[in-house]
Amino acid sequence: MASIQLADKDKLPKGFLWGFATASFQIEGSTDKDNRDGRNGDVATDSYNRWQQDIDLLAEYGVKAYRFSISWSRIIPDGGRGDAVNLKGIEFYSKFIDGLLEKGITPFVTLYHWDLPQTLHDRYGGWLNKDEVVKDYTRYARVCFEAFGDRVKHWLTMNEPWCVSILGYGRGVFAPGRSSDRVRSEPWIVGHSVLLAHAHAVKLYREEFKSAQGGQIGITLNGDWSMPYDDSPENIDAAQHALDFAIVYLGHYPPYMRSVLGNRLPDFTEEEWKIVKGSSDFYGMNTYTTNMCRAGGDDEFQGFVDYTFVRPDGTELGKQAHSAWLQDYPDGFRALLNYLYKRYKKPIYVTENGFSVKNENDMPVEQAIVDTDRVHYFQGTTKALLKAINEDGVDIRSYFPWSFLDNFEWADGYSTRFGVTYVDYATQKRYPKESAKFLTKWLKEHDPEYPFVPKSTSTTTAPVVPSKAVPLGDKTNVSRRSSGSSSVDLKASPVKKTGIRACVARCVTAVLALVK
Repeated sequence: MASIQLADKDKLPKGFLWGFATASFQIEGSTDKDNRDGRNGDVATDSYNRWQQDIDLLAEYGVKAYRFSISWSRIIPDGGRGDAVNLKGIEFYSKFIDGLLEKGITPFVTLYHWDLPQTLHDRYGGWLNKDEVVKDYTRYARVCFEAFGDRVKHWLTMNEPWCVSILGYGRGVFAPGRSSDRVRSEPWIVGHSVLLAHAHAVKLYREEFKSAQGGQIGITLNGDWSMPYDDSPENIDAAQHALDFAIVYLGHYPPYMRSVLGNRLPDFTEEEWKIVKGSSDFYGMNTYTTNMCRAGGDDEFQGFVDYTFVRPDGTELGKQAHSAWLQDYPDGFRALLNYLYKRYKKPIYVTENGFSVKNENDMPVEQAIVDTDRVHYFQGTTKALLKAINEDGVDIRSYFPWSFLDNFEWADGYSTRFGVTYVDYATQKRYPKESAKFLTKWLKEHDPEYPFVPKSTSTTTAPVVPSKAVPLGDKTNVSRRSSGSSSVDLKASPVKKTGIRACVARCVTAVLALVK
């Protein structure tokens, strides 16, 4: 991977990417349009129909890059490797990517941001069936590499495996709403499947596409900084235990984690480990807050560590967000960047970072767009980012605040707003907030390459039809059911129709593995 060139201490490095982040299910809407399979998030911010308007706004902001996700269900509505490819979905994302490039905006693409095709869950249990879902996901990745890889040079395979596994199959607050109170091994089975799917997609890209397309590929994990509640040995240990449960980047589970979970943690076979090892070109980092940690918690998913925002002297760690799990503490952001870089020695792409203003949804638009608390949050994190790069020597390659738009925040619905752009959901009109003005001004001032010269890299041609694709409507060789059978009882817990994301949790338990 080519290195980026450092500038002076008041500047970001040359080649640094910055912009904003979103996810398909949270903004696109139109879940039943142009053959896509989907049963909720029907409107969101209507970006499927307003994509040109959104690109114009991104260009007005002057961003250098934009992180968005592709909907698996829009590309292959039934999801499987024998199922039809939806050429209208290919066309939509192809036009969108071209539109970004025409404005000089670099596309930074996530392949999976939690929208598993419903059919795959019904068919064989989705992520609970490793043998089937890994093959189906790898085929989906191939379709995307073939259709968009000539223009996309930055790929994320998975967004936050911790949320997929723990929130979807452990706490049961995200789709498919399964609770580990019933089957306590499910979150770890899912995490294992997600990791292997990621690794197989990376293997495919490196072997068949990278040399010709010249892109980079990796995974992004959610995770927040953990600091001891006080100087007692048990709380110092608790902070490390929280990190051990949250950020398992190397794949070999930490001894503490295995001592807690025992044989519920799946083991990699020798062949699986060969594929997983080294399966990320970088460390993708989603982070929002810091937790003070005390020993003696009762939550297994947090490593039996108790989280608090209240210091021993009774003061709060920082400004409280609308989200109960989030307070403003930029020193923790800098500490986590240092921890990850020193531990894994991988370039870091910050792919999410943001703040939900308390009760913002209840404010009139004139008040909501003056989002002082969010501005304060970003004042701290941008300062910490610059210090981590130029004073601490951390190799950071991007910064994508969450989110470009207020959107459908999963289990929180529309009541929680993270956007730097206010969305009036009744009219879908967009209003830039003060945070958008602050961030774009700050990033332009600190980017040594600004103003940018747009690169004429758009193809503006007909979308690429993936090789061996089965067009939607052509039933030749289309199997409605994979050969594998499911041993999972899905009737007891149908997929919930409310997705989920509140970027929950202060820890990341990414049951992932990616050795440098």
